[in-house]
Amino acid sequence: MFFGLSAFPLTPMNEQGLDEAAFVCLIERLVAARVDAIGVLGSTGNYAYLTRAERARVVQLAVEHAGDVPVMAGIGALRTREVLELADDAQAAGARGVLLAPVSYQKLTDDEVFGLYETVTRALSVPLCVYDNPGTTRFSFSDALHGEIARLPHVASIKIPGVPAVPKEARLRVERLRARLPGHVSLGVSGDAFGATGLNASRRRSTSCSCRKATPREFLARLDDVFHAARRPDAEAMTGWAAYPWASHDDGGASMPPTVTGGPAPVGNPGRSSSGRGVWRQRSKQRWQR
Repeated sequence: MFFGLSAFPLTPMNEQGLDEAAFVCLIERLVAARVDAIGVLGSTGNYAYLTRAERARVVQLAVEHAGDVPVMAGIGALRTREVLELADDAQAAGARGVLLAPVSYQKLTDDEVFGLYETVTRALSVPLCVYDNPGTTRFSFSDALHGEIARLPHVASIKIPGVPAVPKEARLRVERLRARLPGHVSLGVSGDAFGATGLNASRRRSTSCSCRKATPREFLARLDDVFHAARRPDAEAMTGWAAYPWASHDDGGASMPPTVTGGPAPVGNPGRSSSGRGVWRQRSKQRWQR
């Protein structure tokens, strides 16, 4: 399941808790877009703010509505005991894999992080993806540590932060890490803006993880076609443009025409401004609460 385009949807919430109808809508759109896998309860899915019961329900809904598309579930938590409980819940709900970041209040050492994965992998019956996200965990994996963890049982993939934008540098980054990994462990590249760059750099030996959130289904389907075809050069321009597609659209990107997939990336990226993202969050919340 750790190959191709993996989509990590939002977890829509309202004043009563999980907005199940809105969440199911997102899952169904991703299925219609023919993504290779769906990752729920990632950083985009706000896993750290949900209760155990809410997280279990998210996984259950995703599995029920994903059809043949495999679902992986984030199981990161502050305490190892909680991680193990969440892993049990995800597996019981039918998740085909789990995603684990080393979450902690105190700064962790390499030995502590290795111990976490060693303990968790012993209790798993499904593949695990190592979630390397220093922007949220404040822990930076070394390539050496990745290599050690990758040799633990059930470790099947590593999801790394975005690669350099320059294709040659991205390829070198991927090759340097891959040299330390067993052949069966794939690499995933986080981030909409550099998903295609990471996939191209991996020469099809890696998975590309893209947080497509609420992107129009037509665009997502065409993006998926690019990834699965011949890794056309316009894939990188396409995903670079799509990093914040709502920036140029008053409706949060819902009316973005599918024809933009073959066009060049625009000059600049106004969507990276904090104000632009704030507008998106507000409008997105209003849309899902209707």
